[in-house]
Amino acid sequence: MAKDEASSIPLCIDLDGTLIRSDLLIESALALLKTNPLFLFLFPLWLLRGRANLKREIARRVQLDAVTLPYDARVLTLLRAQNLRPRVLCTASDHLLADAVAQHLGLFDEVIASDGTRNLSGDIKAAMLVQRYGERGFDYAGNETKDLAIWKWARLAFVVNGDRRLDSRVKKQCDVAQVMPRERPGLHAWLGALRPHQWLKNTLVFVPPLAAHLVMQPAVVARSLAAFAIFSICASGVYLLNDLFDLASDRRHPRKRKRPFASGQLPLTTGMVTTLLFTFVAFAAAFALAPRFVLVLLGYFLLTLAYSLYLKQIAMLDVIVLAALYTTRIIAGAVVIGIGLSFWLLAFSMFLFLSLAILKRYTELGVQRAAGNAHAHGRGYATSDYELLAALGGASGYLSVLVLALYINSTASELLYRHPQVLWLLCPLLLYWVSRAWIVAHRGTMHDDPIVFAVTDRVSLTVLVLGAVVALVAIR
Repeated sequence: MAKDEASSIPLCIDLDGTLIRSDLLIESALALLKTNPLFLFLFPLWLLRGRANLKREIARRVQLDAVTLPYDARVLTLLRAQNLRPRVLCTASDHLLADAVAQHLGLFDEVIASDGTRNLSGDIKAAMLVQRYGERGFDYAGNETKDLAIWKWARLAFVVNGDRRLDSRVKKQCDVAQVMPRERPGLHAWLGALRPHQWLKNTLVFVPPLAAHLVMQPAVVARSLAAFAIFSICASGVYLLNDLFDLASDRRHPRKRKRPFASGQLPLTTGMVTTLLFTFVAFAAAFALAPRFVLVLLGYFLLTLAYSLYLKQIAMLDVIVLAALYTTRIIAGAVVIGIGLSFWLLAFSMFLFLSLAILKRYTELGVQRAAGNAHAHGRGYATSDYELLAALGGASGYLSVLVLALYINSTASELLYRHPQVLWLLCPLLLYWVSRAWIVAHRGTMHDDPIVFAVTDRVSLTVLVLGAVVALVAIR
């Protein structure tokens, strides 16, 4: 074929999974559900009128941020290199979303997409391209088995993010110009999504047996370990769900944009399936361990879901909810081993964890302020709230010390400790730790999660060991 003739053949590029490492239908559906979960009940009704109608109904209700989408750099390079011939964005995504992508990139001469009536996928897309350009009259870049119906009529194939089996099938029916192999997510991506380091928070289920001096009973330890495992599975499922709902916000964050789903390392469908699996396993195991534990876990799950969907956007309510979620783990620890809840322990945990939750927001605002942003995206805070949060968080931390002091001076401590007066040494230790944590945050060197900081910081671990020694001396 002559060079001039070849340069007139359009290059048609698929969008989902090819140009971007994501799926706009899933992203837009999640974005819509985040604004109002009740839309879920409308999805089947919209689908009754066809998949194209479902896509249009969702697309017209969401606003796509095309700037931050996880584009495949290899495909962008291909598009820029083929600037002497027509470049067409040809996608099954709705026109409203595809147009936003094309407008942002400025690399396409034309956009062909689903229009609310016709779902431009598979055989329908193939027939449309053949009708418009003729057999072997176009080149096509795609990524999945459905695209085989299109490659069958294409002149050249560009296979993007496919597996070896797909590559082999394409070569049997079309000349392959280039293969851009899928970058398989490694263990690091899954660890980033499941966040096992966050399981440290679930060690709070051991606080009630420790406070009640029951840790020497094997049955109590076994049940607490089971509760820890169940909470960890449930928490990982919630983290996955949170990341799926927070795609747009995470992509605007200097560090969170590298999360596996926001960056496109892991498919959104994989995240949805894993979320459902983890949640089912956690609740089934909780019911087997203790029926009452299911109620606590359900409360944790629903509160976390409400936080992810809406409450995290309300200033101050978000940190109170975070403190309540920490305290819920302590409640679960008491329920699992069948002991009563201590007023002192619950009050202490709420104030201490409120301080840490505010510390987390304070750290995030510091990052946003350093980036020159006036607001924290997806949160209810302005960067001008920075100093106020420091005052509120420090006060809450000091109130937890006051609660501890009142407990030591009460008759409740005399029932558990032979020398309760020794416990007074815990007060200066906690005062020092709370004050130092806020100084570290003020200097901009605090970890994103203060709990992770607490278990990795040498000074914090030293304070913890000293506190344990004080408690042991008080018992003896």
